Amino acid sequence: MERGSVYSSPLVERNASRQMAELFSPQTKFAVWRRIWLELAKAQKALGLPITQEQIDQMAAHLEDIDLQEAARLEQRLRHDVMAHIHAYAKVAPEAAPIIHLGATSCDITDNADLIIIRQALQIIAGKLASIIGLLAKFARRYRDMPTLAFTHYQPAQPTTVGKRAVLWCQEFVMDLQEIEYRLEVLPFRGIKGATGTQASFLELFGGNHAKVQRLERMVARAFGFKRICPVTGQTYPRKIDTQVINTLALIAQSAHKVCTDLRLLANLKEIEEPFEASQVGSSAMPYKRNPMRCERATSLARLVLSLSISPAMTASVQWFERTLDDSANRRVVIPEAFLAVDGILEILLNVFDGLVVYPKVISSHLAAELPFMATERILMAAVKAGGDRQQLHELIRRHAQAAAQQVKQFGRPNDLLERLCSDPAFSNIDLKDLTRPQDYVGRAPQQVQEYLDQVVRPILRRYRQVLSKRSELRV
Repeated sequence: MERGSVYSSPLVERNASRQMAELFSPQTKFAVWRRIWLELAKAQKALGLPITQEQIDQMAAHLEDIDLQEAARLEQRLRHDVMAHIHAYAKVAPEAAPIIHLGATSCDITDNADLIIIRQALQIIAGKLASIIGLLAKFARRYRDMPTLAFTHYQPAQPTTVGKRAVLWCQEFVMDLQEIEYRLEVLPFRGIKGATGTQASFLELFGGNHAKVQRLERMVARAFGFKRICPVTGQTYPRKIDTQVINTLALIAQSAHKVCTDLRLLANLKEIEEPFEASQVGSSAMPYKRNPMRCERATSLARLVLSLSISPAMTASVQWFERTLDDSANRRVVIPEAFLAVDGILEILLNVFDGLVVYPKVISSHLAAELPFMATERILMAAVKAGGDRQQLHELIRRHAQAAAQQVKQFGRPNDLLERLCSDPAFSNIDLKDLTRPQDYVGRAPQQVQEYLDQVVRPILRRYRQVLSKRSELRV
């Protein structure tokens, strides 16, 4: 078929990195299958089964040269993907044909391969999360002290700093990285357990020697770097593991959605914007527009991941007894697409956080418009200290504040509360300018930023220094 004549996934064409797309490719999957067959045969040979070195060498020589078209033709005839690839492997390693897949069931190969690939995908995600944390830490450090209007209920609230808000964003991804690291730590190898998980076929191969069967499983798991093995399984590893993995990815989607929504709101306020290239078009109809399209795209993909997280839970809940095959078609879609979508989200965020544009004067003007109201309690206390009557002063401030609010809300005029107070003799003996310095209203925000970067972020960046990168593969 000609390129463009059939559907191709936008997750691959427009979003995910090449590294992640290749990891979930047929070539990678089937090469991992062959590696498992090889390691199984090597362990069986080491434990005394009649397998020759020539057979091992022939298998090892053909791990990557997979004829995918031949395998597809075989599957069409056999209606079994694993058997098709056993025959395809045996064709290029004929001496090993009698011992490929010896004693194994399909899930000894496919499930372990899935876990190997999932582990690699989680490692890629971890590295990108660390890079995002690094970019946000740099941004937070730069704007640690810049006062900005904070919002609760999307209504003006006590000021914070631009850096403190960035640290809140950073914390979202730190929590996600912690979950990824935990998932990597506990992710098990399914193990070599046979058709229903009883290891009966391997026990027969080894003449009833239980110790050798146990050593076989440990040897294969060790060959792929797994410290943990599922203690018991049916035919498959517990599908709950898929739920745990995809739910972990859904946490990243939640973070991305929240942070990118904040940035979209800030773009509307003209305080902070995502990068906008010189030749970029914001709208086909409105040439002046600078739409936050990257953040919109990230939130769009995040919703996909959140919706995908439901499928593994449903699949795990309906696996009858030792297994049913209604998991297969679902998992072939959900697991790769969840990883590809999250990878695409992280590529977008790497691009966005590496080029955030801040408009300090707009930030300052928005804060100045609200700060007089927030300063009224401090002004009241200063005026009382200067000898005024608290109740009389409170009533004066209330009237002036109401009048100033009316000017803002009904007439669209600037907040003139400070001018009104300055002209009132009751407040002539206090320095209103000194009482309304924005930096005096941000509490410990700058210190909190520095403490968080030193105590939480710095150890993460030290752990991931070998994989930190600001480069994004964002294509469109």
